Amino acid sequence: MRRPIVLVPACTRQIGLFPNHAAQNKYVNAVVLGARCMPLILPALGDLADLEAVLAVADGVMLTGSASNVHADLYGQAIHNPALPLDAARDATTLPLIRAAIGRGMPVLGICRGFQEMNVALGGTLHQAVQELPGMMDHRDKEDDSLEVQYGPAHRVLLTPGGKFAEMLGNPAEIMVNSLHGQGVDKLAPGITVEAVADDGLVEAYTVSTASGFTLAVQWHPEWHITENPDSMKMFLAFGKACRDYCDSKERA
Repeated sequence: MRRPIVLVPACTRQIGLFPNHAAQNKYVNAVVLGARCMPLILPALGDLADLEAVLAVADGVMLTGSASNVHADLYGQAIHNPALPLDAARDATTLPLIRAAIGRGMPVLGICRGFQEMNVALGGTLHQAVQELPGMMDHRDKEDDSLEVQYGPAHRVLLTPGGKFAEMLGNPAEIMVNSLHGQGVDKLAPGITVEAVADDGLVEAYTVSTASGFTLAVQWHPEWHITENPDSMKMFLAFGKACRDYCDSKERA
């Protein structure tokens, strides 16, 4: 029996003299070791991407984190800090991909930037600088810290009692997560259900209640040292099971 195929949209990266499409190892490894699926990296081709072609062979979509931000134009705002990186090609690829995948009932998992992309793709907005808002924590990491510190536990999130995400993890009241983001969800898109919040009230996890298939988006990075974190493994195993179920349903059709 083949492994389900999970699309992993790439970011654009300048490596040396040449532009590249790239996805970090930790995301690829999380699909293989956590979800137990086969990752397929999707170039950030924007309008040139044949989404119908790739969705026809795929069984799930995982949206990665990235150093770049979703362009503010896409949710009706001016750019707050022009110094921060953008990736218009990724935006032009992932937003229609999200809508198409959810419309098909395909499992979708969003991480950090992917969490923000899903909300924007479905009609929501973002805070561009959470740390500047009154009463909000600074959710950013420190660039001078080692990766182990940057991706180490930073704060707790409170899970919605009785929610899908809480049930997925065995119904804990809270979990500890890392935190490496400056932007965050402001207005939630229609049909989104909050599954976890930080102590300052910032949304940290949600599902799409109007979707017929598995959906989950988290603001932190569960892919980091995936096999060493039981909560992350439960999350990815649930995503992988949903991808296998979707794959089986296609084969039966």
